[in-house]
Amino acid sequence: MGTGLFVAVIAAIKLLLHLYAGRHYGYFGDELYYLACAQHLDWGYVDQPPLIALVAKLVRVTLGDSLPAIRLVPALAGTGNVLLAGLMARELGGRRFAQTLAALAVLCAPGYQALDSLFTMNSFEPLIWMGCAYVVIRIMRTGNARLWLWFGVLAGIGLENKHSMLIFGLGIVVGLVFTPERRWLRSPWLWLGGLVAFLIFLPNLLWNIHHHFPFLELQENIRRSGRNVSMPPLSFLSQEILAMLPLSAPIWFAGLWWLFGSRAGKPFRALGWAWITTAAIIMTFNPRAYYLFPAFPILFASGGVIWERWLGGPRLQWIKPVYVTLMILMSALLAPTMVPLLPPETYIRYSAATHLQQQRIETRKMGPLPQLFADQFGWPELAATIAGVYNSLPPDVRAQTAIFGRNYGQAGAIDLFGPKYGLPPAISGHQSYYLWGPRGYTGESVIVMAGNRNDLERLFTSVEKVARVEHPYSMPDQHFDVYYCRGMKMALRDYWPKLKDWD
Repeated sequence: MGTGLFVAVIAAIKLLLHLYAGRHYGYFGDELYYLACAQHLDWGYVDQPPLIALVAKLVRVTLGDSLPAIRLVPALAGTGNVLLAGLMARELGGRRFAQTLAALAVLCAPGYQALDSLFTMNSFEPLIWMGCAYVVIRIMRTGNARLWLWFGVLAGIGLENKHSMLIFGLGIVVGLVFTPERRWLRSPWLWLGGLVAFLIFLPNLLWNIHHHFPFLELQENIRRSGRNVSMPPLSFLSQEILAMLPLSAPIWFAGLWWLFGSRAGKPFRALGWAWITTAAIIMTFNPRAYYLFPAFPILFASGGVIWERWLGGPRLQWIKPVYVTLMILMSALLAPTMVPLLPPETYIRYSAATHLQQQRIETRKMGPLPQLFADQFGWPELAATIAGVYNSLPPDVRAQTAIFGRNYGQAGAIDLFGPKYGLPPAISGHQSYYLWGPRGYTGESVIVMAGNRNDLERLFTSVEKVARVEHPYSMPDQHFDVYYCRGMKMALRDYWPKLKDWD
């Protein structure tokens, strides 16, 4: 079997894994939101740049908005990440085992398995970051300065995907400054690449300036609310070890050592500094565990190179298949806790028997399923419940009835599943729904999801509880009462600023 074929087989397994997953589950709450954003294409949104909405729009136009259609995109991105890890190992001087080990480490990482199962920006991020790293490796190997233009293109696309591209970009700059590769700072091609990245990012930057940087306001609100699980540096590092597979830790630790402590790794030391800088910045800002995930494939690639050399002797060859087998077995044991492979009842039994579960990323109250699984339940049922209320109203009242969601998941569920029931698009004050406004509704007739009765009675002349939304597997905060409200005491457009919820 040829060198490239090993990596290709691993990539194919990655793709098949994600194409199979999810058949017992539904849309993730964030996916509903991104599909809604696709109906409101713009150069930016409160909580993300525009790329995810554009991709969602393209998928809806070409493949439709079924769950297999939108989940195909992250599956392909994750597959590309596997292939790229193998390619980077080859560019760093690795042969078959190095390339295979790098690709396998990406496949086996529980963190990537979780993120590549959902249609979010996070599944694209490793592919873009490591695309940039691959270009840098090629520049250092070939001396082709024109490749900085391609770096700029990828970095610009990365900025339109997530603003965290700035962190990795800064890491690359620090890596150049701290190594002899600072010579590239005198190259006009590097600065042209930077200009290309800036021009691609410029529309989103102008959008943020025009809207007074809502993303920064959102981040500050999240910090104040304490929604994210707090992690000091050692806890963060332990989470990364678990997320990347504990048996893979010797690979990426060795990869970091190879970049800093070996003669062969010295030409690529700038990437080591880029990784260290990125990790330091992310840990400083009390992040979620997955923020550093996009940076690991470069260490898997360099780690594959050094382990191939360490295990090069004939007496050590037996270690290779044994270690690879142990990685696969451990990953197979953890995979059902990260990828929606098992029906929920089976998952609950499996988790109880193995005492294995997902890492928590938020402080929200949990139900029988972890958050990444629980947020894939209850949305169609929610829309059906609201449809029962809406369609019970007289036809002349329906025309002026707004459907208000407390969060973008609720509103997104109405927007995706509601049309078959004759429901209009929802309104909400959450994230970018706030920018889309009250859609001309006056507040005379409103169906409110997850409302507080006392608060509603201060706003409306008539408040009636009309339904209850619950699902045994959804998040507990998605179990709520539904109210039908009449006669808002002030015009909805005037009250709208008070409904802003950027958290």
